Amino acid sequence: MISPITYLMRHVLAFLGALGRLMRRPLGTLLTTFVIALALALPTGLWLLVKNARIATGGLAETVELAVYLRTDVSLPSAEALAERTRKRAGVESVILVSADDALKEFREYAGFGDAIDALGRNPLPHLLRVRPALEEADPVSVAALQRDLSAWPEVESIRYDSAWLQRLEALFAVLQALFQALAVVFSLGVLAVIGNAVRLEIASRRAEIEVTKLVGGSDAFIRRPFLYSGLLYGVVGGVLAMLMLSALGWVLEGPVAALSLEYGSRYNLAGLHPEEAGLLLIASGALGLIGAWVGAARQLKAIDPQP
Repeated sequence: MISPITYLMRHVLAFLGALGRLMRRPLGTLLTTFVIALALALPTGLWLLVKNARIATGGLAETVELAVYLRTDVSLPSAEALAERTRKRAGVESVILVSADDALKEFREYAGFGDAIDALGRNPLPHLLRVRPALEEADPVSVAALQRDLSAWPEVESIRYDSAWLQRLEALFAVLQALFQALAVVFSLGVLAVIGNAVRLEIASRRAEIEVTKLVGGSDAFIRRPFLYSGLLYGVVGGVLAMLMLSALGWVLEGPVAALSLEYGSRYNLAGLHPEEAGLLLIASGALGLIGAWVGAARQLKAIDPQP
């Protein structure tokens, strides 16, 4: 039985051997990792685009507001009680009560129909509740549910809420999210193909060495081990290079984006990959490298049948 130290040393030697072979072919290794980095950077860049778009438009969710018009026969104390009841509801950030008198005063100032209103002899405007959902509940589904619940109250006459822009925004994000998922699958298959082909070519160039190793009793697992480490290195280095590409792109775009945001009276800085996201990218790229190398090596090693 192989001792743990011996088993570990074999893996260390296999890793160092794979690293040495890649370093002895700098141009080929650079071209392969560059292609892998591009395949990883494109879907990751789209992910960052969606992420920054959600952050940039996050402030728009704070403008979501329901205008709840009460019945004209609802008294001011009842309206105040209803406002307090709404404030205690889960998913509600704030409630502002606009009394009928305040609404009439505002209407006089901005509408210019003061004489016509005076001719009515009474205030025709109802009390109004301006209900703002909590930020985490400002999506179309949650706001629609809040609107349905408030509409069921007998004191409520009608509710005005412009949800079209929010629904369009969410639909756009859904499209970008689906596009990211599709690109991630397609380019992941591309990474598998590139690494599998690189390992296949490496095995073909060492066919004679592999035949001798098999003749002296070397197992496929023993022969395959350094190629798996080659695939792992291809994947991890490609992931690091992809992050460097995205960082450089972010650095180039930082100035124009800041200038554009200032034109709209705000200051926005592009968000990059968080450490957790960067770690996930490296894990995914390393896993793709291992899988691609395994597939490429398994088929190629099976085809090598040395004759004694």
